[in-house]
Amino acid sequence: MSEGDELISKFHEMVDQAEAVVAFTGAGISAESGIPTYRGAGGLWSKYDPDKYANISYFMNDPTYYWNFFKDVRYPVISKAEPNAGHKALVELERSGKLIGVITQNIDGLHQLAGSENVVELHGNTRRIRCMECQKLYGFDEVRELVDASLPPACSCGGGLKPEVVFFGEALPIGAISRADALVNDCDLFISIGSSLVVFPAAQFPMVAKGNGAKLVIVNIDPTPYDGIADIVLHRSASEVLPRLVVGGEE
Repeated sequence: MSEGDELISKFHEMVDQAEAVVAFTGAGISAESGIPTYRGAGGLWSKYDPDKYANISYFMNDPTYYWNFFKDVRYPVISKAEPNAGHKALVELERSGKLIGVITQNIDGLHQLAGSENVVELHGNTRRIRCMECQKLYGFDEVRELVDASLPPACSCGGGLKPEVVFFGEALPIGAISRADALVNDCDLFISIGSSLVVFPAAQFPMVAKGNGAKLVIVNIDPTPYDGIADIVLHRSASEVLPRLVVGGEE
């Protein structure tokens, strides 16, 4: 058995012994479903500047830039993406009673598509689009049709539409932060998955959990600033590690 396999075995034992597990997920888990990060290289994704399409000031001044990005990149990529083995393993952990919640930095909704029920979306969900005037909520596919009709798309009331995501320059939703804080304070095992752990305030969660006496496991391809305080660090992908923690997972 390799050192990595030994660590995964130890991780499995840690999950078995835990009573309240919290998973914190970042872009890495979604990348395995084909969703690039904001600054992902190559193709149409790099054609658009995230400092424009993801900036609230730019969006309010020129929403057409975002909606062109939505039409060319975001919709085609997100609509085709499917939950991977990592997402599905977290669903199984929740159904087993071990996982009390998922806190995610991702806006793609893949945790919910996989079947996770208690998901805290710190940065919102790009599949939900709301009118800034009457607050009418639109679905992803519905807005794609509106984009074909006009740019920027408009609500039936004539108001402008905005995805329910946190743009650069906007504060994180207080409700989501409160729910995340409650989960972090209640857990005895905190698993960070696919996050670089450099974006605050979310990046403080591992330190808070550890300070409360919880075990900390980090699953990420690249090193993070918290590797030194973690109980286990696995520089592997979520889809490789997480399925081995659940019943029926590969041994």
